Amino acid sequence: MSIKIGLLGFGTVASGIPFLLKENGEKVLAASRDQLKIAKVLVKDDEEKNRLIAAGNDYNFVTNVDEILNDDEIQIVVELMGRIEPARTFITKVLEAGKNVVSANKDLIATHGKELISLAQDKGVAFYYEAAVAGGIPILRTLANSLTSDKVTRILGVLNGTSNFMMTKMVDEGWSYEDALKTAQELGYAESDPTNDVEGIDAAYKAVILSQFGFGATIDFDDVTHKGITNISTDDVAVAQELGYVIKLVGDVREVESGISAEVSPTFLPKNHPLASVNDVMNAVFVESIGIGESMYYGPGAGQKPTATSVLADIIRIARRLSDGNVGKPFNEFRRDLPLANPADVKSNYYFALDTPDEKGKILHLSEIFNSEDISFEQVLQQKANGTTARIVVITHAMSKTQLKAVTEKLEAAEDFTVVNTLKVLSN
Repeated sequence: MSIKIGLLGFGTVASGIPFLLKENGEKVLAASRDQLKIAKVLVKDDEEKNRLIAAGNDYNFVTNVDEILNDDEIQIVVELMGRIEPARTFITKVLEAGKNVVSANKDLIATHGKELISLAQDKGVAFYYEAAVAGGIPILRTLANSLTSDKVTRILGVLNGTSNFMMTKMVDEGWSYEDALKTAQELGYAESDPTNDVEGIDAAYKAVILSQFGFGATIDFDDVTHKGITNISTDDVAVAQELGYVIKLVGDVREVESGISAEVSPTFLPKNHPLASVNDVMNAVFVESIGIGESMYYGPGAGQKPTATSVLADIIRIARRLSDGNVGKPFNEFRRDLPLANPADVKSNYYFALDTPDEKGKILHLSEIFNSEDISFEQVLQQKANGTTARIVVITHAMSKTQLKAVTEKLEAAEDFTVVNTLKVLSN
């Protein structure tokens, strides 16, 4: 007996599934208990179909999704098209047809996951998406299964390979943001429009999903504050190095007394923190919990074989549940009502870079502004004084988002200070 699969799309990741089925067939068969067979593959049009056949691909390519929807023998449909539409429409139709779904579409799951998960439950079918976060790193299943007995308190993650490649070049080789982006585009790591990667949007989608699996929370994409790396200068990088830090784009999801907080932002990481050594296009998820304490999960966040490995693991899990007769069990069973945190309860250290006239008394005035919001300094550094202007760099002790907002407004209102940049700092 075989379990028949329909693929929606045949791009880089989807074409990796046949490779794994062939190269690891014996283990896959033992794990799934049935032969897995790709029955039909949906492609965009006849032109793409003909191109794929000419390239030697021997599959039943179709150009109408109805041919998969109406095929009663197809039990699992794998969506690897990307973007929200038409993927959302197709997955909805697949679930309504009573077929199980595997997806790697983080954008879709972060924005419409609630409705699709609910529909899958109503229809008694599976909807799995391990590959939607950190590619080949099995972080979602780890959180859902291996850490089910532990209480997660915070998840930190380097979740976007493109931005991490760029920051690695900026830190290790002193490149400018513009040079790093140009190289990332030339190597195919960044799209011609890199907005989702460099503005933290891609990582924010993943933070939404991590909040579900780590904390049982259901938050919206708009609840995740995100700031990208576009304003990181070589000066910021140099100061970080001097003070014992490296800068990474970090997703930060944590539970505090009043609820859950999720954000993505460039962050000063101490050089001895495990995430500080995650370089180039690699991803990592760092979990703080009351049982294990600290653990990190590291690996490639994208690429054909790593992502296809996670996708195929989902397919195998569904195949086993089809065999056991409990396929409708949800991917993530941990759900609870968890409100958004009060900004006054979400505390971090912060880096401020400010320009000021090169005159006496400016550091004293700066101290007075911060003291007015009950914020103290951990480190102060004056640099680039030229008789006209000077750059003052401050690392604060922990303060709340409420204090951050208030002191930033006061600094922006002060005539003798210009805020150049503000970044979060992870304390030792």
